[in-house]
Amino acid sequence: MIHIFIAVTYDKVLTAQDLEHYLDIAEGIDGLLFRTSMPQKELKQSMIHLMNQGFAKDKIIVHSDIALLEDLNLKRIHFKENDETAFSYKKTHPDIQVSMSTHNAKSVRQCIDRGLDYVFFGHIFPTTSHPNELPRTNDEIEEVLNLPFPIYAIGGISQQTIAQVTKRFAGICAISFFMNASLEDIKELKRKWLKHA
Repeated sequence: MIHIFIAVTYDKVLTAQDLEHYLDIAEGIDGLLFRTSMPQKELKQSMIHLMNQGFAKDKIIVHSDIALLEDLNLKRIHFKENDETAFSYKKTHPDIQVSMSTHNAKSVRQCIDRGLDYVFFGHIFPTTSHPNELPRTNDEIEEVLNLPFPIYAIGGISQQTIAQVTKRFAGICAISFFMNASLEDIKELKRKWLKHA
């Protein structure tokens, strides 16, 4: 499993323009997490549209919706922190990549112990999606990075902050960053990331 750059959708109804952008940057990202409150029927249609246009099926990550995952025969699903469904589903479906959002070392250790595949950890920098919460401290980041597990940085990652993300992370996840970057921007950043990883 090698995932480096994971794009996360805005929590909104995705437009045709949004989907076109994801198609444009598909070559540069290793996953696209659909974290949106769209009705399942509309979300399913958006996913099918992307796949019909050539977006790789194995890059699509469903958020929490097991029925949708199985309906489209997808292989990657992500859950909120401490969602017991993630652990029970991974136990009965070892072939599915199951990941979880985490905010402390205790949660990361639980994911390791319960057999998940990787975690998002954050937020790393101040972010508008959590305006009243402080980012993780350097000590907290160091503690999780010492664990033998794929950990992806998330939160406040931008063109300006990405250079500050330690390459000890398995990769990065971001919303605005990937919506605002061109394919060439992303490919250049990936080259830099791999060169110094």
